[in-house]
Amino acid sequence: MRYGPFGTTDWQVSKIALGTMTFGQQNTEAEGHRQLDYALERGINMIDTAEMYSVPPRPETQGSTERIIGTWIRARKHRDRYYLATKIAGPRDMAAHIRPDLGFGRAQLREAINKSLERLQTDYVDLYQLHWPEREANFFGQRGVQELDGWQDNFQEMMEALDELRREGMIREWGMSNETPWGLMHALHLADKHGLPRPVSIQNPYSLLARGFEVGLSEVCLRENIAGFHYSPLAMGRLSGKYLYNKDTPASRLNQFTHYTRYNSDNCLEATRAYAAIAEAHGLNMTQMALAFVNDRPFTQSTIIGATTLEQLKENIDSVDLRLSDAVLEELEAVQRAIPNPAV
Repeated sequence: MRYGPFGTTDWQVSKIALGTMTFGQQNTEAEGHRQLDYALERGINMIDTAEMYSVPPRPETQGSTERIIGTWIRARKHRDRYYLATKIAGPRDMAAHIRPDLGFGRAQLREAINKSLERLQTDYVDLYQLHWPEREANFFGQRGVQELDGWQDNFQEMMEALDELRREGMIREWGMSNETPWGLMHALHLADKHGLPRPVSIQNPYSLLARGFEVGLSEVCLRENIAGFHYSPLAMGRLSGKYLYNKDTPASRLNQFTHYTRYNSDNCLEATRAYAAIAEAHGLNMTQMALAFVNDRPFTQSTIIGATTLEQLKENIDSVDLRLSDAVLEELEAVQRAIPNPAV
């Protein structure tokens, strides 16, 4: 495993992080525990979850992932060996079942973290993230010009509340997710102006099919020392090639949850075929090529991988040993130039 600093924290985190959103829906508690054990054996020390998980979000399974991690934490008793991250859900229809009053005010933040800590069976989380903005903005693959909504800027109040949780020992650091360059820079500005803790990371999607992070956010990360903590590096499995080579099954994510269409456009499919041809021409495992591309971006501190089997998990973790040649990188860039950001 490779390690590096996670933004401005004092943690050296693994280049690969374990994503857990399948625990409680596609994976049982026993399978989740096996994945966690195997990840630690392979040197992973970064675990990511959220109060909303498992995914797709449903009232029946909300919080199940944190509960599965919690029983593992209680059984293994080695809390100091890994950096644990979770998230609070913001206002959005898909999260309406979590709390009647969704938002990032003091009361909502305190209620959410207390419930997460109870499910996780731990006294603190290392990283507490805002799962998406409260306001309307271009996230989850949304394109086009955003008009101003009725959102009232509450960043300072939110950050003061997060600082209270930090001083009380419930959280160590905080970060953003599915955020825009404006949102991240606004938080940094207010933190510096009012002496509040800065966000240390941003968890947005990034993959060969969704490179929008490079426009704006990558510069913020590099210049402000914000950790890039990317999810969906395989575009929900599209970049594994299994759907191209008929290796998918009815249980595969894009087959089982057909409402996830972000990576199903004609441009996504065309780009995926082009990336598959590059992998084949260079004798590379397509999954590992796609992950290696994300792993070695200068703004990537940790890449979140998810798997439903130990075999998939091993294949994904092994990507840490792959370094792409200049020739491969140039061919990947040629596809990006021809079909730029098909999934944003």
